[in-house]
Amino acid sequence: MAVKLRLKRMGSKQKPFYRIVAADSHSPRDGRFIENVGTYDPIKGKDKVTLDEEKALKWLQNGAEPTDTVRNILSASGIMAKYNDLKKKKN
Repeated sequence: MAVKLRLKRMGSKQKPFYRIVAADSHSPRDGRFIENVGTYDPIKGKDKVTLDEEKALKWLQNGAEPTDTVRNILSASGIMAKYNDLKKKKN
């Protein structure tokens, strides 16, 4: 099973709100997911990102691939840098 970290759209028309979830790559965008990792509210700006750092690192270490947008969000919050440091220490 290929797992991706991606956005799940919530909210109403013209007022998007996203959850960052770990989901099977074959499931639909707003469908089934494995675990909720955080939220992202684009209307309120970049400051409105909440992430569970432990869950995100756990999924990245287990081989989950983040989508481009989620990778940018994780990079801005510093989680991708921590993940790369952990990868270097492991090798």
